[in-house]
Amino acid sequence: MTVHNLYIFDRNGACLHYSEWNRKKQAGISKEEEFKLMYGMLFSIRSFVSKMSPVDMKDGFLAFQTSRYKLHYYETPTGIKLVMNTDLGVPNCRDTLQQIYSTLYVEYIVKNPLCVLGESLQSDLFCSKLDSFIRALPFFSVRAA
Repeated sequence: MTVHNLYIFDRNGACLHYSEWNRKKQAGISKEEEFKLMYGMLFSIRSFVSKMSPVDMKDGFLAFQTSRYKLHYYETPTGIKLVMNTDLGVPNCRDTLQQIYSTLYVEYIVKNPLCVLGESLQSDLFCSKLDSFIRALPFFSVRAA
């Protein structure tokens, strides 16, 4: 089991942060285009799920999987969206994404007077803490399946 990458988007779709660990295949397009495609896909899936669900979805869209990877999604009340791609063996990561937001993003970005909210995250401390947090997860492995 492993983590491939993590995106953090603001409420307007701007990618605030991107990290990757065990990504085997690149998209073949620029990172900016990849970020736009990812956000557009999330926007479409959330809209589809909310319209097609036979029951009221209080949590909304949480995850989806293909034959090769699983995408985990968490949206905060302020509109920050965290997206983590993992392999198929990883269980639901909602709590993990919520913990990244509350213990890392809030502590090292929101509470940091040098970080401008809504702009790309430039905090080396945040990046190193995030990397350590991901590598310490029980399902993180440097050997991607």
